[in-house]
Amino acid sequence: MAIDLQLAGFDDVADGAEIPSSETIDWWVAETFLAIDRSPENLTVRVVNEEEITELNHRYRGKDNPTNVLAFPFESVAEVDYHSLGDIVICFSVVKNESNQQHKSVQSHFAQMVIHGTLHLCGFDHQTDDQAATMEGVEKSILANIGVN
Repeated sequence: MAIDLQLAGFDDVADGAEIPSSETIDWWVAETFLAIDRSPENLTVRVVNEEEITELNHRYRGKDNPTNVLAFPFESVAEVDYHSLGDIVICFSVVKNESNQQHKSVQSHFAQMVIHGTLHLCGFDHQTDDQAATMEGVEKSILANIGVN
């Protein structure tokens, strides 16, 4: 399993310093695969600013506002020999603001977003109450396994 960590659009060095390391993100993703009994796969985690996440949220979800995390499953074509589960896009400033509002550490909330995005790439969703309950239960279990409440 390989995680491609991409950082985009950061003007403030302090914000970049608060982003978890690639090793930490690798661990969270590995724990997610382990919890759902799935073989690890490659994926990209892209950490972006509000401008980029707003553009993506508008283009793919029709919403004109920033959001905390988006997940894009990878769809290969036969001519390309590339294997990836997909891309998780996280808006650092939204995660930071939400963590303050929810009285939790940025690292804890960032872990939740990585796990949440990975679960989406693995087919989990929260469109119905039953789906939401299942996904939330798995998410909470993984967070407890990595020491996040």
